[in-house]
Amino acid sequence: MTTSFVPGFFLGLSLIVAIGAQNAFVLRQGLRGEHVFAVALTCALSDALLIAIGVSGFDAITEAAPWLAPVMRYGGAAFLVVYGAFAFIAAFRGGETLQEAAGGGGTLVAALSTCLALTWLNPHVYLDTVVLLGSVAAQYPGNSFAFGLGAVTASFFFFFTLGYGAKSLRPFFEKPIAWRLLDFSVGLVMWSVALTLLIG
Repeated sequence: MTTSFVPGFFLGLSLIVAIGAQNAFVLRQGLRGEHVFAVALTCALSDALLIAIGVSGFDAITEAAPWLAPVMRYGGAAFLVVYGAFAFIAAFRGGETLQEAAGGGGTLVAALSTCLALTWLNPHVYLDTVVLLGSVAAQYPGNSFAFGLGAVTASFFFFFTLGYGAKSLRPFFEKPIAWRLLDFSVGLVMWSVALTLLIG
């Protein structure tokens, strides 16, 4: 089991460690101290479900519904463009501090809705968790479950580390300019991912 669990863990970790739309949102929630556990758990459980689908075989679904990929692609791009625009507006307005952000009172429903949209409307998530991990898991006949379990463990480890580890950056984010830089960076990430989706 170890010989398949460990590769699954490290491959899963390598696929999600790069800062993307979902990770940028988790980081911001961690800095704000808002609904960190719920957001990290939602991301990890979503990944777990997608990995399970990939390990059990997703190719049949895409072959049966070829229209699914373009719908997800353009729908995800549209969402990221809008979300990125809000981030750029926040960066332009400025004025947010760590104390104000912590008391911002964003609702749990709003946080989870955004988290789910950033996860399930991003075709790259399906490419990484379902297609890539699913195809590699097939290389471990009889041990694909252990491989998938390793990837799921990596997802839980990463999202909770990112969410709660953001506290170490709080001294930097006591300065309002830091929030403007973060919002601007989030906007860039969102729009760059949207662009890659649109240009294929």
